[in-house]
Order: sequence, then structure tokens, then C-alpha cells
Amino acid sequence: MFAAATLALLVTITLALVRAALGPTVFDRAQAGNTIGTVAMLLLAVLGFLNGRPEFLDLAIVYGLLNIIGTIAVLKYFRRGDLGDAGDDEEPAA
Repeated sequence: MFAAATLALLVTITLALVRAALGPTVFDRAQAGNTIGTVAMLLLAVLGFLNGRPEFLDLAIVYGLLNIIGTIAVLKYFRRGDLGDAGDDEEPAA
């Protein structure tokens, strides 16, 4: 059963890679990248279960959090052109 789940996750990653390569907009590619990260997190958890290594679940959770933060940063960069205020320039006094 878990071998079938692993195979399905690998097929999903393949389809997401195709979507990332063919996506007409940058947001389609970002969504495909986020999907690949999420499926990789699930694959890590399933492989940890199959091998009897529960610490893989902790790694999968950390990877998922990094995936969310990375996706938000990439989308913010493409929408605004930067990642935020550097804080080095001051407001002129009136």
C-alpha cells in the first residue's frame, strides 16, 4: 500500500516538473515549485514510515515550513521586485 503511495507521489512530482517547465506565467511555475516541495515532504514522511525511521517526520515538517517561507519570498520578489525595505534610507524631515 505504501509502495503504491510512493509511486503515486513520484508521478505527481513528474507532472509538477512538466508544469514548471511549461507554465505560461511565473506564478504557474511558482505553484508547481510549491507543489514539488509539498510532495517531496510527503514522500519523505512515507519513506520514513517504510524504513521505520520516525525522525523523518520531523525533517518533513521542517522542510514543509521552509517550503512555505521560500514560496512566499519568491512570490513577493516577483510581485514587488524586492524582498522588503532594507532600512538604510531615512525619511526626510518636514
